[in-house]
Amino acid sequence: MVNTGMQLISFTCAVTGWIMAIAVTALPQWKVSAFIGSNILTSEIKWEGIWMNCVYQTTGHMQCKTYDSMLALPPDIQAARALMCLSIFMGWLSCTVSCCGMKCTTCAGDDRRAKAGIALSGGVLFILTGLCVLIPVSWTANTVVQDFYNPNVPLMHKRELGQAIYLGWAAPCSVLCAAVCLFWVDPTSQAVEYIRILRYTGL
Repeated sequence: MVNTGMQLISFTCAVTGWIMAIAVTALPQWKVSAFIGSNILTSEIKWEGIWMNCVYQTTGHMQCKTYDSMLALPPDIQAARALMCLSIFMGWLSCTVSCCGMKCTTCAGDDRRAKAGIALSGGVLFILTGLCVLIPVSWTANTVVQDFYNPNVPLMHKRELGQAIYLGWAAPCSVLCAAVCLFWVDPTSQAVEYIRILRYTGL
């Protein structure tokens, strides 16, 4: 019998990861640079995201500016924009599909084969969603680390990993946990049944 509790845990993890992916996409703290200006009493922190960059001062004043041209952006930011937007759409789609395959819903009626296929399809979409978040976040983090240790990069242009990067690593972990929970649910009645469906349809 399908474990409804595990399905609910899976759905909760998926929604949590999806919300975190939305937050990562919107936050400007992908790259962070903290330095002291010419006046020792004035400290500034620069934030760089995939949509805008911001300058925050200790006085509480913050000024943000969106990027003027998309084509002038570095490849990692261009790829991050596309993949993060794709991950948001995939996250919504995976949550919807997995919800339709849950035991507590009335979608597909009482057809266990249909529900097994829908639920496991949602699990596959969870994995794809996690990869769409993990790739741009890791790519940006790798770029930041390489530039930080590159002696040819001026000190004022060096960046550090921002809070959005760490949140971006947590988001795919949550989504992948949702996929694992979904695959773990009664594998004898879902996974095996799904394989039989694929063989029956000739896929």
